[in-house]
Amino acid sequence: MTLLRKLHFVPLAAALAASACVPPPMAPVPPPQDNPGLVSAADPRAAEAGAQILRLGGSATDAAIATMLALTVVEPQSSGIGGGGFLVTGTAAGQVETIDGRETAPAAAGPQWFYKDGKPLTFPDVIPGGRSVGVPGNLRLAALAHNKHGKLAWRTLFQPAIRLARDGFAITPRMFASLGYATRTAAFDPAGRALFYGADGKPLPAGTLVKNPALAATFEMIAARGADAFYTGTNAETIAAKVGTAPFNPAPMTTADIAAYKAIERPPVCAPYRQYRVCGMGPPSSGATTVYAILKQLERFDMKALGPSNAVSWHLIAESQRLAYADRDQYLADSDFVSVPVTGLIDAAYLAARSKLISDSATMPTALPGTPPGATLAFAQAPQQEEHGTTHFVAVDSWGDAASYTSTVESAFGSGVMVGGYYLNNELTDFNIVPDKDGKPTANRVEAGKRPRSSMAPTLIYGPNGSLRLAIGAAGGATIPAQVAKAIIGVLDWNLSARDAIALPVLFAPGGDTVYVEQGTTLEAMITALQQLGHDKVVARPASFKANAIERIGGKWRGAADPRSEGAAVAP
Repeated sequence: MTLLRKLHFVPLAAALAASACVPPPMAPVPPPQDNPGLVSAADPRAAEAGAQILRLGGSATDAAIATMLALTVVEPQSSGIGGGGFLVTGTAAGQVETIDGRETAPAAAGPQWFYKDGKPLTFPDVIPGGRSVGVPGNLRLAALAHNKHGKLAWRTLFQPAIRLARDGFAITPRMFASLGYATRTAAFDPAGRALFYGADGKPLPAGTLVKNPALAATFEMIAARGADAFYTGTNAETIAAKVGTAPFNPAPMTTADIAAYKAIERPPVCAPYRQYRVCGMGPPSSGATTVYAILKQLERFDMKALGPSNAVSWHLIAESQRLAYADRDQYLADSDFVSVPVTGLIDAAYLAARSKLISDSATMPTALPGTPPGATLAFAQAPQQEEHGTTHFVAVDSWGDAASYTSTVESAFGSGVMVGGYYLNNELTDFNIVPDKDGKPTANRVEAGKRPRSSMAPTLIYGPNGSLRLAIGAAGGATIPAQVAKAIIGVLDWNLSARDAIALPVLFAPGGDTVYVEQGTTLEAMITALQQLGHDKVVARPASFKANAIERIGGKWRGAADPRSEGAAVAP
């Protein structure tokens, strides 16, 4: 675990005192001091922002919001207030709630939203510009969560992010790499080019201090006036205008679309795995049902005895993924538009029947979707494109409450359209570009006001005694459920620390007959063994993974950040 207790930041109290327009925080109820909380995020400066809020007596939800805001500044390639997310919160007593802050399609959207001259556009061509932008959800999510679980004043949560944007932050090696491969979106908008590129058109080198005064001003406005300042008035008018007049893929989005956005409390998806209780985010996320199916279908196998060094373990994981992803591609979509059989997809008897399709010595010729209780096969099966613009972060507080939050702008730097110092998402590309298949509509087709299917899987796991054991999530598009399930198996079945479980190589078997293994790892060395078990198409590919977690061991919190990333865990 990378644990940072003190970084070189201006103390928050000093920042508050220096800002005459920002009053000091409300005095919260003092937390217990015997078990300080923790924050884990993909950037240490964002984790420190959350830890500062914990030091002031903030809740895990307060800390998660501050972390999300800071990531808007220091990790704009992955998430921010121009995107959306899912939040899973849990109390020390095990009460779990979830909030859906997924972006929505504008009222003008329809099934052929990504068509031109009667033909579908290619996936790369629909990303930049206005047509891919959904109405952002992160700030409505944050406001709803803060109203329910916040302990500090709303404006206090913005101060670390305001300071980072105003005073400057250094470009990291990972961000520099993103600026290089994602120039089409990062430099799409003149404001983005001015921030992150030099006069020669090349990305500013790693270590360059960047100041974003426009974003600092946006934050100050929202801190003072609340989330309505984002969804109405000048900010909303600017979003609608820039989406509608984008130099590439302009599309109709109105201020009414933006003002109408609502974050939604959804029922959590909770079910048992061995002696544990696994809780996650339901539709429009496919995360919870897919993660749980992967786990539950493996429950009859002795994963502990097999261990992480055995090719049979990874063969079983691959087979379980193939079944889980087949169901995901068939059934998961926005449950406000499509009947999603969530209860059936996590039904113990159904998953036991699916598990019987898995052999420890052979490979299924084809992994087909099943028919869970309550399901209809009215829709065609359709997979989802991968993305590279997501981040996950977790926070726990002194009261033992937890927040697991996955946030995204979809592709790196989203659509490339920038408003007020932040990038707008390209989340609508998470819909199926082609709305039907084999003469049947797909569940995840574009519709007005609909939220695209997501792979994000913020997860909380409670132990046999009812206390929180693990809070976890990941980034990496469709690989997210595979990453999260693998890490959970590592912690619960293989008795690894959360960090070591996250560091395990990733195997990804998304429903078809191809198995992808992480290049340069022990899994690549197992390709022959996997082929002998029947996996004919095993492909090694470079890693593009990023996970964060907090676990409870011996009555203490321990943070974990993916060693492939620049992430860190920070204590208050």
